[in-house]
Amino acid sequence: MDEDRAESTVPSCVSLKRGDLQEVIEGHKMSLKRRCEHVTEGTNEAGSGTLLNKIYTELYITEGQSEAVDTQHERHIRVVLTNGVAGVGKTFSVQKFSLDWAEGLENQDISLVLPLSCRELNLVRDEQHSLLSLLHVFHPTLQKIRAEDLTVWKLLFIFDGLDESRFSLGFNKHQVISDVTQVSSVGVLLVNLIQGNLLPSALIWITSRPAAAYQIPPSCVDRITEVRGFTDSQKEEYFRRRFSDEDLSKRIISHIKASRSLHIMCLIPVFCWITAIVLEDMMTRDQRGELPQTLTDLYSHFLMVQIKRKKQKYGGK
Repeated sequence: MDEDRAESTVPSCVSLKRGDLQEVIEGHKMSLKRRCEHVTEGTNEAGSGTLLNKIYTELYITEGQSEAVDTQHERHIRVVLTNGVAGVGKTFSVQKFSLDWAEGLENQDISLVLPLSCRELNLVRDEQHSLLSLLHVFHPTLQKIRAEDLTVWKLLFIFDGLDESRFSLGFNKHQVISDVTQVSSVGVLLVNLIQGNLLPSALIWITSRPAAAYQIPPSCVDRITEVRGFTDSQKEEYFRRRFSDEDLSKRIISHIKASRSLHIMCLIPVFCWITAIVLEDMMTRDQRGELPQTLTDLYSHFLMVQIKRKKQKYGGK
């Protein structure tokens, strides 16, 4: 972020000095970039996987409206809830959004993007934290952040995987918190953030599987979106981006098109990943025998591939 951009996104009245401010923002961006730029697959060690930007394919996303929202007038969109079935690409979308911000490509009007995985938040569900200390725990590069900084910056909190949360969200009866230094449970902090009692100007993005989305009352949501997966053209783009060998990608795409069940299931990105692993293994190892045509055949081969990878990674029988 250049100096002019920094001036426009963060008010001059913040408690941090200009040099410290720039250091905090750049340090956080570097940390997010390291966290988000790679996708770890198979036997790859953390940080050495495939580059996200190399394989990321845009998803088909639809927009709906919360039942309790008045759609007759323009309104400020503060809380967004994104639904989607397992493996459809919600977490990848969060990762890509965070990476684009960290690299200075998109949404530079936001001072800080703060992704928080609900799976990781489960680790502190029995602890007491303030919002400020919670950020210090999960984003150590923000140790210099003070309470007054959070109240004047434009922040985006991303809570990814609400369906994986193990902390309770009591919207009907809970402790009201308006101070970022006030200590409480993770669930209470999240409820107060969503309701706007805590940092009312902060933006909130929540992702969840549909079955768990009911935990957020419709009256608290300004916009609902749904990740639908890949369109037919996006399926093909995924395989072309994944494989540098153009001939291999064409053969894989051709085989998928020839099998109706495989082609339908490739609507879901994680199934595209499974299909890519199996077909690449079979086509590049000169294996004899018919390529899988059904889901059962595909999963059987996928299991064998994973067993081989386990032996490579961990050894033993």
